[in-house]
Amino acid sequence: QVQLVESGGGLVSAGGSLRLSCAASGSIFSINPMGWYRQGTGKQRELVATIYTDSSTTYADSVKGRFTISRDNAKNTVYLQMNSLKPEDTAVYYCNAEISTGILRRKSTYWGQGTQVTVSS
Repeated sequence: QVQLVESGGGLVSAGGSLRLSCAASGSIFSINPMGWYRQGTGKQRELVATIYTDSSTTYADSVKGRFTISRDNAKNTVYLQMNSLKPEDTAVYYCNAEISTGILRRKSTYWGQGTQVTVSS
């Protein structure tokens, strides 16, 4: 059974930093892409950053220059380094991955459990 386990969330003051981690485990053939979403209270879930197997990345305009997504393929893990955090970044952050599983390599979308990031002003 595939699962994504997140860690690294917490409470930080404005201007601080956090690093989120998400490790995938299970009967995995391949993972492409992996990314991070977030959902603030009363807001829609939005895509924060995505990273592909070739290391290409995308970022939401609101986090460009502050957040960095990276990947460790050997560990099936994706990271999100968040610097210069703002109160507006407060949200539940969800790891997301498109994972091919089993002998048939069927691709499905998987989600982490969510980790709370709270930035105080």
